[in-house]
Amino acid sequence: MLDRRGFLKFIGGVAVGTLATPVVWKGLDDISIWSQNWPWIPSLQYGNHENTYVRTVSKMCPSAAGTKIRLVGDRPVRVLADPESPLGGGVSALAETEVQMRYSPARLKRPLLRNSDGGYREIGWEEAERLLHDKLAAARVRKNGHDGVVCISGDENGTMTELLSGFSAQIGGRCFLMPSDALSTAQAWYLMGGRGRAGFDFPNSDYVLAVGANVLETWGTVVANRRAWGNARPADGEPAMRLAYAGPMQNNTAAGADLWLPIKPGTELFLLLGVAHQLIKDGVAAPAPGLDALRALAAPWTAEKVCAITGLMPERFAAVLDGLKKARKPLVLVGSDMDQGGGAGPARLGIAVNMLLDRVNKEGGMRIVPLAPAVVKGAASPAALMQADLVGYASEMAEGRMPEIDVLMVYEANPLYSLPGKDMDAVFKKSGFSVAFTCFFDETARRCDLVLPNALGLERYDDVSHPFGYGKFLYALVQPVAEPLYQARPAGEILIDMGRKLGLDLGVTDVVGMLKAKAFGIGADWGSLSEGKAYESDIVVPNKTLAYRFGPEDAKMVETMAAAVSGAASGELSVAFVSKLALGTPDTAIPPFNTKTITNDELVKNTLVAAVNGATLKKLGLYEGSRVVLSNKAGKVLAVLRVFEGVTNDTVALTMGFGHTAFGEFNDGKGMNVMDLAAPVSEPGSGLTVWNAVRVNVAQA
Repeated sequence: MLDRRGFLKFIGGVAVGTLATPVVWKGLDDISIWSQNWPWIPSLQYGNHENTYVRTVSKMCPSAAGTKIRLVGDRPVRVLADPESPLGGGVSALAETEVQMRYSPARLKRPLLRNSDGGYREIGWEEAERLLHDKLAAARVRKNGHDGVVCISGDENGTMTELLSGFSAQIGGRCFLMPSDALSTAQAWYLMGGRGRAGFDFPNSDYVLAVGANVLETWGTVVANRRAWGNARPADGEPAMRLAYAGPMQNNTAAGADLWLPIKPGTELFLLLGVAHQLIKDGVAAPAPGLDALRALAAPWTAEKVCAITGLMPERFAAVLDGLKKARKPLVLVGSDMDQGGGAGPARLGIAVNMLLDRVNKEGGMRIVPLAPAVVKGAASPAALMQADLVGYASEMAEGRMPEIDVLMVYEANPLYSLPGKDMDAVFKKSGFSVAFTCFFDETARRCDLVLPNALGLERYDDVSHPFGYGKFLYALVQPVAEPLYQARPAGEILIDMGRKLGLDLGVTDVVGMLKAKAFGIGADWGSLSEGKAYESDIVVPNKTLAYRFGPEDAKMVETMAAAVSGAASGELSVAFVSKLALGTPDTAIPPFNTKTITNDELVKNTLVAAVNGATLKKLGLYEGSRVVLSNKAGKVLAVLRVFEGVTNDTVALTMGFGHTAFGEFNDGKGMNVMDLAAPVSEPGSGLTVWNAVRVNVAQA
């Protein structure tokens, strides 16, 4: 178990897991693992080379960490923290590896074309672009009831998704973002009548209740969150911020929190209903339309009922209520254990509690952040992009209720690895031609007909616009610090050029021009952006449409979720998914340099670890070290049992990021992909596809 001293060491470091005991991969050289002196990493040349530093933002890390890249001569050699960036103050475990990932063996070096036998051959860019052009041109003119182009983007906060959206719309198709907490929150936001985007002023709050939101490890702008948390807790004074965390496992956020609320997986909604009930009962209820509907929805959820369904001790429930009511600037944040599939229901209740506390557009509260104006013609609105349900679409495709696709384009995303169920496979089967724009040859790239090497974030112009969770409007420029290696090219330039050849009117002529137009529309100075200075604004959208929007369908949602949580069969365990930046993201596998952070509490040789507490282990009638099969209707995984008392009763904790079948020797065949256990269902009230309530049977292998 990670105690407070251990957590302080963690938070003071530059990356998650720096204190961890390494696991040495079977088949790799121990000395190489420890030294990380792999032969594919070029060494610096002796001589009088000047040291320079370029300020930028990481596109590899979903937290959008502000960084300074050290160059010796013209070669990037190290990622450092940028203390001047609002997104800086440290380096995340992914951003720290970005320079080294330029040279990773998993890096895609040349365009690849699938052969009839399923293998690939290298081709030149001229052939690749001609083939792509012909497929897109045919899709544009074909009248077969198909979607011309469907795009899947892993870029949640950049203009590239806008470009993909405009491109697909003008040919005839649609664009999806990969699921995440950002999309669940956006869905909740719009259902509550919100405009713009929801931002959260974490640094200026004095009491934060994080429900499922692992704010110091994976949720939102993690580096900025850690800096704010550290600044608010001086070594020689009283903390300016108190943190309460509700979740099924004692992760690093729980360990660092002033109060940990150990609740069962999937019960976040009921904790928030209980908080709303008690606040309204105590007269803490800022007026807004629909308050009576919220009062009726929350009325049954007394403290006793909440503690019974969540497993929470009454004194801890009372403590968090007391903290929220006594704070001058309280804030509620909601997320999911795996940063995806958590549903809009808990997020809506989190928004409602912030509204009850009168924390909308207030310092340290929830803020209504404006959206950047679009610059690509035909692009869907940010609201439409955020509400597009990729997993739901895949399900409909599998059932034959969606038109087939002429050309499927996947940009910096790995849906075949990271999404639940088998339905995504149907999207590829029903696509006439599939293309991956990617830096790495991952599971999705291996399934595509044409694989195009994208320039890494350090090798291209890109941008970050209002990263999820940040409390202000923010725009930052990502700029190249080195030329692309091998034959990699920026995907944005390929798409814009392809649009010109197809006769599309995208409104932009190149990537830099597109980003300049975006900066101009925002009112940001291009010169300052080019110097690595982020544009930040305190402007907020007036709160005129936000309301307590709850109705009869939400009562059904609560009833359905309560039945799902309470209806466990004998011997079933709830699953707590554990996500860590050091172990990759849904779109990026574990960097080779982070293998040293893997502990024997996550992986034993090549076997996944399943963590349970002692009481649960006794119920199972098994022993620590038992090899077990965890199974349900969705699938099964093999694991070895470990005892960790920081897991709630009747719960098994499983670490995400393992079980890759493509991405190279550092990831392939290590553990199992826990998403094989997740089964998507439709959430009553929102219609959003969710997969956060997972149960498994446990049997000795």
